[in-house]
Amino acid sequence: MCGIMGIYHPGHVSGVNEQSIRRMLSSVVHRGPDGQGLFRDDSVLLGHRRLSIIDLAAGTQPMGNEDHTVHVCANGEIFNYRELTAQLTAQGHRFRTSCDIEVILHLYEQYGLDLFEHMEGQFAFALWDAPRRQLVLARDRFGIAPLYYARHGDSLLFASEVKAMLPLLDRLRLSPEGMAQVFTFWSAVAPRTVFEGIEQLRPGQCIVFKDGSRRDFIYWDVDFPPEGLHDIRDEAKAMAGLREILDESASLRLRSDVPVGAYLSGGLDSSVISVLVKRHVPGMETFSVSFADPAFDESLFQESMGMSLGTHHHVRKISHEDIGSVFEQVVWHTETPVLRSAPAPMFLLSQLTRSSGIKVVLTGEGADELFGGYDIFKESLIRRFWARRPDSTMRPLLLFTLYPHSPVQMKRSGRLLMSFYREDLMDTGHFGYSHLPTWRNTSAISQYFTEDFRASIGDYDPVEELGGMIPRAYATWHPLNQAQYLEIKLLLAGYLLSSQGERMTMAHGVEGRYPFLSHRVAEFASRLSPQLKIRGLREKYILKRAFRKDLPGEIFSRVKQPYGAPNKEALFCGDSLRADVAPYLDRDAVASGGIFDPDRVEMLVAKCSRITRAGFRDSSALLGLLSTQMLLKQFC
Repeated sequence: MCGIMGIYHPGHVSGVNEQSIRRMLSSVVHRGPDGQGLFRDDSVLLGHRRLSIIDLAAGTQPMGNEDHTVHVCANGEIFNYRELTAQLTAQGHRFRTSCDIEVILHLYEQYGLDLFEHMEGQFAFALWDAPRRQLVLARDRFGIAPLYYARHGDSLLFASEVKAMLPLLDRLRLSPEGMAQVFTFWSAVAPRTVFEGIEQLRPGQCIVFKDGSRRDFIYWDVDFPPEGLHDIRDEAKAMAGLREILDESASLRLRSDVPVGAYLSGGLDSSVISVLVKRHVPGMETFSVSFADPAFDESLFQESMGMSLGTHHHVRKISHEDIGSVFEQVVWHTETPVLRSAPAPMFLLSQLTRSSGIKVVLTGEGADELFGGYDIFKESLIRRFWARRPDSTMRPLLLFTLYPHSPVQMKRSGRLLMSFYREDLMDTGHFGYSHLPTWRNTSAISQYFTEDFRASIGDYDPVEELGGMIPRAYATWHPLNQAQYLEIKLLLAGYLLSSQGERMTMAHGVEGRYPFLSHRVAEFASRLSPQLKIRGLREKYILKRAFRKDLPGEIFSRVKQPYGAPNKEALFCGDSLRADVAPYLDRDAVASGGIFDPDRVEMLVAKCSRITRAGFRDSSALLGLLSTQMLLKQFC
């Protein structure tokens, strides 16, 4: 990964001085500490901060083709670049470097805007075609690499991070609609962001700007066959196929001219990836976070897996104070409100990784979404089962089996649990049926908005807008596949790969790579019968079966524990907010921000000060309010 930025004007780029350009590039130096480059044309300016991974000597960007008529500025990796280089060379193309990014130029020359079907990678790029006077912006299939854009007068600005555009845009304003999305889905849904006037490319999107016009298209999206038409049903074939395609994906993502490591959480997904990496990298280094708070600690499982693999294992033990002390930096890098403290330990983990001399890590993101690993999938299946006999007293009791890891959930009275999940029970035809309880619970945070800010949101309904973005074939899919699609588009793309993933690794110049998020793996997973993903209430059934012999028994058989970190606890010292946190939630600071009601905020802080552990709604509200207040100071 690297950092890119640029300015485009169909006539002539003007009014941008050297000082502003330097400030734009320096604002994302953390993404590319190994060098920088700049390209100018009458209509475009491309800037690049480099994190050197492949072809350390000759991979400088922006990069031009042989006759310097096409230039590209890219963030990310094209993993199948060696195969593409051989194919393109046979077709008459001449390569000047061994850098993976050069293949984008030759693919564009050969195939034009059909180049994406040939690429296996994670990327965001800007390509300037001088003869055609057109600018091409594109983002990878899952939205791993970020790319934002905004209008500045008659010019278009674009960059890997919003902060890179601030030297020209100055201070920003929060978007009421974007904030409504965050406090429903945990993140803004592309193309929206939380800032007015700032948009982001959608995963798998390409936008072409030419002569003042714009056209865009989605070149790839997650897809599923109609219910009952999944063609992979045989368990043995599914296991063999999954092992083969995952091994291929992992081996491609090990291509690097610098050492590669892996994150090891102690769960199934990262353990599978570590097993695959170890086959190709015998002296592998692995990295984990452990917690001083035993409610979140998984170090015993991490140590077990590390010993099984024989890796050189590094651990960063996280205290409540550690999380609170870096939370402001975390918000600076996420560029959005966050409702959990979970990004903070990942920020500290990438710091450890980089200080250990590792620039590239493979991780297990995507397995839960593709293979049915989340409780929300099982929860939805139970609720549909219950909805067929809504008066049953036995069927809803299955919900209690889902949360053995969660003391808060186990403390719910039966009446409260049933009331919470019954509210949307019969709305089985709603496109978001699987997620309605979560969206309803999260959107309760909007009670903290001021009357004026609520008025600015007006009648805008984020769920209704999301419904308009659902594919036409969605209604024909199995309910599990529908829930998977929503989780991929919302939690994975908007939060896990961004606030908790790419932004935290790149904060310290570390590139995360995700073998499960090969589009070939995703297309294989979409063909699997739902019963191979969730068997009864056993999640990720086929993934566990495929790698059972490679994993220690305690890893294979353990109850899934979703990654989490102390939330409310990290912000308090005793019954008072931390000294470095308190000013943001001070009554005057909240009032001057104009987003939240000071009286309600005071009540929330007082409530959290009296309890040892806050529930989901209160802790999410506290983190969301605090991170928004920090964002206001940093960007607005």
